[in-house]
Amino acid sequence: MEMVKRTGPTDPNVRRLIRKLIKQSKYQQVKIWKDIAERLMAPRRQRVEVNVSKINRYTKDGDTVIVPGKVLGAGKLTHKVTVAALAFSKSARQKIEEAGGTCLTIEELMQINPKGSGVKIMA
Repeated sequence: MEMVKRTGPTDPNVRRLIRKLIKQSKYQQVKIWKDIAERLMAPRRQRVEVNVSKINRYTKDGDTVIVPGKVLGAGKLTHKVTVAALAFSKSARQKIEEAGGTCLTIEELMQINPKGSGVKIMA
């Protein structure tokens, strides 16, 4: 029986993002970006999917959240949050923006907040 070689993500955009996250982690000497990179290295079927309701439950007004996966639209959002994720469903993006929040890519968050301070990881 032959072991299957683990290759990681094949999507060139995700691979590039992982490299940038690792580089940023070393440059800024903060562990959050390396943690996110490691979570993104998981196979797609094991990546996190977070519903808007979970973001609503575990955050307060003005929080910044990072999702190393996809944000889905189930539930309601009652306060404004900044959410950075690999992907958003249409309904999730709509609900976040209707609540006065913003949707960012992980890369955009890295540029806005290079140290990653005050960011919650939702997984």
